[in-house]
Amino acid sequence: MQSIAWHLIKKGVAPEQIEQLSMDLSPAFIAGAAESFPKASITFDRFHVVKLLNEAMNKVRIDERKEHAVLKNHKYTFLRNKASLSDKKKQALEEMITLYPTLGVAYRLKELFNDLWTMPDKPAANAFLNDWCAQVEKAKIQAFQKFANTLRTHWSGIIHFVESNITNAILESINSKIQLAKRRARGFRNVKNYINMIYFLCGRLTFSYPRYFT
Repeated sequence: MQSIAWHLIKKGVAPEQIEQLSMDLSPAFIAGAAESFPKASITFDRFHVVKLLNEAMNKVRIDERKEHAVLKNHKYTFLRNKASLSDKKKQALEEMITLYPTLGVAYRLKELFNDLWTMPDKPAANAFLNDWCAQVEKAKIQAFQKFANTLRTHWSGIIHFVESNITNAILESINSKIQLAKRRARGFRNVKNYINMIYFLCGRLTFSYPRYFT
């Protein structure tokens, strides 16, 4: 975070002007944000939060699979959006969450959690998340209890999404283009060439070429 603040200062932007930050749940990022951008409100990236939720869901499936071999190779049956599943996968999902109650409860909690992002304001988000965590405690599913503890630790930055509506999505997209360019080139001779390529790919530059050559 400190290097970002220095870069902004070099460009004539005071760190105090930054009002909103989106980041993952890294303790280093949180500490750096507090030090370098003390006036900025933090939104924890929605997709990183959902990733942790999906890891909890998959942990439940893995634990259940130890006793039920039929759950093997069904990781994405539980993680993908239900609407995107084939009819065969949907049927398999319905059968599994009915036959294995713990999986059924975990899947219901996973699906319910995503309603958080549609809450109209912070009071509604607070009430929803409190109720969701209470349901997790009642269910006593260890992987989800661990996830709920993470939510409590990062509570304000998670529910702040309903006001800021910001994520890391644009930066993640840009980074994927940068990494693809790096792999295709098998590296660059120096940092300057690498930076130039990043500008060409992601800078939305406009070039004026002559229409005729003599």
